[in-house]
Parts: sequence; C-alpha cells; structure tokens
Amino acid sequence: MSMTMMSQDVLPYGEFLSDEHNAVREEIRKFATQEIAPKAAAVDSDARFPEETFKKLGELGYLGPLVPEEYGGLGGDYRTYAILVEEIARACGSTGLSFAAHCSLGTNPIKLFGSEEQKKKYLPKMASGEWLGCWALTEPGTGSDASAQKTTARRQGDHYVLNGTKQFITNATDAQVAIIMAMTDQEAGRKGISSFIVEKETPGFYVSKVEKKLGMRGSPTASLTMEDCKISKDQMIGLEGEGYKQALTTLEGGRISIAALAVGISQAAYDSALAYAKQREAFGQPIGKFQFIQGYLADMATQISAARLLLYHAAWLKDHGKRVTLEGSQAKLYASEVSSRVTNLAVQIHGGYGYVQDFPAERFLRDAKLCEIGEGTSEIQRLVIAKQLGL
Repeated sequence: MSMTMMSQDVLPYGEFLSDEHNAVREEIRKFATQEIAPKAAAVDSDARFPEETFKKLGELGYLGPLVPEEYGGLGGDYRTYAILVEEIARACGSTGLSFAAHCSLGTNPIKLFGSEEQKKKYLPKMASGEWLGCWALTEPGTGSDASAQKTTARRQGDHYVLNGTKQFITNATDAQVAIIMAMTDQEAGRKGISSFIVEKETPGFYVSKVEKKLGMRGSPTASLTMEDCKISKDQMIGLEGEGYKQALTTLEGGRISIAALAVGISQAAYDSALAYAKQREAFGQPIGKFQFIQGYLADMATQISAARLLLYHAAWLKDHGKRVTLEGSQAKLYASEVSSRVTNLAVQIHGGYGYVQDFPAERFLRDAKLCEIGEGTSEIQRLVIAKQLGL
C-alpha cells in the first residue's frame, strides 16, 4: 500500500475510529468535494462568508455534531466532530474555521453549561443552521490572558447591563447568538467572570470593526461592542463566577477543533503538492522523481499522519470521559506547527506557481498560520503542556 493511500483513504487508526466514523467521513468528504472545494478560492479572494454552504450543512444535520438528538443535533462524539472539521477544512480553510467556531465555541457551551430552557431555545436553531453562533472571550490588549477581562456585567434587578468590547471574534458579523464573557465581580479576578448569551438584535450590542486578514478570509473576524446592553438574568449561562471555568473547558475541546482544522489544511496542501510533483516536468522528468522533492513529500506525509494520530487520540480520550488538557494541547500544538511546515513545503514544491493565486498552495500557507495563533498560541500550548508535566 502506498503512503498516499495510507494517509488519505485507509486510515490505520484501529480502535480510534469505527465503521460509523468512516461512513461519516465518506459522506462529508463527498459533500465537501462537490459543494465546498469548488468555491474555496472565491470565498477567500472575496472575503465572503459562504452562507449558502452553512444552510446546506444545517439541512444535512452537520451543524450540531455534538448536540444531542433531542435538541435536533447529530448526537455524535468528538471523533465524529474532528472528522467533520478535518474534511471541511481540507476543502476550504475558511469554511472549516467558521464551522468549528460555531460548533465548539458558539454552541457547545450552551449544551455543556446551559439551563434546560436555554438548550430548548437555542440548540435546535443552531443545529439546524437557522442561527449561527460565536464565542467572545478575547479583548483588546489582553490577547492570551483569558482572565484579564475588562467587559463588565452589572446586575440591575432582573437584568444585567453589559459594557465593553471583544476582539478577534470568529463569525461575529453573521452570528445570531454570541456567548459573552464578562466581569460580574471585578474584585474577584478570574472567579468574578461569568458568561452570557446575547442575541444579535439586542439594543446596545453591535459589530464595531471587521478585520482584514492574511488568511481564512472567508471566515469573518470582528470586534463586538456592548454599550449599556441590557439582557435578562436568564441569559446567564450557569451561575455567577463560573465563566472562567467554563472557558477552560470550552478551550480544551476547541483545541481538538484547531488540531482537526490544521490536519485538514495540511492534507489539502499535501494532496496538491503530490499531484503537482507527478505532473510538473523539469530536466526531462516529473519533479517527483528528484530525491529532494521525494524527501519533502515523505516528510509531509509522515508528519500529517503523526498529527492525525495525536488528534484522534485526544478525541478518543474525550469521548471516554477523560480530561484532555495535555493531549488536546499536544494535538493542537503539533498539528498547527506541522500545518505551517507542510504548507510551506507545498509552496516550495510548486516553485513560482506556489507564489501566485492560480494555484491553491499560497492560500493553504496563509490559512495555516492562524492555527498556531487561535484558541491559544503555540507559546500558550507549551506552557499548558509544561504545567501538565508538573513543571
């Protein structure tokens, strides 16, 4: 069996994946190949959120992979979810990012920590694609310090009044629902952070800046501002002071998302580079016959397989009720850095054509970089891993 067949079609992951998981992969790959990949270049160049794609994903039941069936979701596990992110990202990084943000950040906290009333109200609409979700933690000037929240939520009778600005929020321009982290007790530090569900049309809540980005251009990133934004106390998720703990759990699962995103982009870059190496001729033969190119492709294939194993291992542990603070960070760190290496080599193999937009290699390289930054930078992942090692 060739390395190409091993990495792309027959997955040697033993008990990590069942026949049902592989059936899901086959279905989503077919959809992604037919519906997502053909417009990926245009989605990127036009910086356009592919609303029609998400509508179809919702109709197929894919926008609620972790949502229980009783709320209209797929009722799947993290391995199912990782496969969906990977295959969608393989077709289009932008679509993969927005899909992951909706599922793990915009929807999953409601499923994990929301009241029964909140679950009944929001999860069916989010699983069907009627509503898109986002999650707002990062603020201007705070970056990786998730505990440094300046957004406030002041209790007034049966309501809270929110004031502040969130930055770098994926899906912010198109989301009907945002989960906002805010300080309900500024003296309590991270124990004073709470989380709230805020709907798009709420007075005093608006998109204040849309970012122009290096990559993932079809996945909108924007700032959200709240100016005396008044919401019902019933829109708090859980209890006061539980927001930071909820955020850590959310990020733990989200790192599996980013690892899957990175693996998908890596696979797309490898597929493109391998096909090009077989077709492009120089000095009278395909460039894939040259040992330098063979070495590059061998390294790419090996590193992608290793990243995918780390990803599925973390997802498998998550599905079996284990904490994946270590394994999720390891998967996210390794897969994201592999993605940057693999996409860089894909550009190198394409030569001059890798630097122009006629070929997708340059887009893969631009998209991959975000995976080393979003949901905890590589530096933060190394700190998390070191802490788990007892250092």
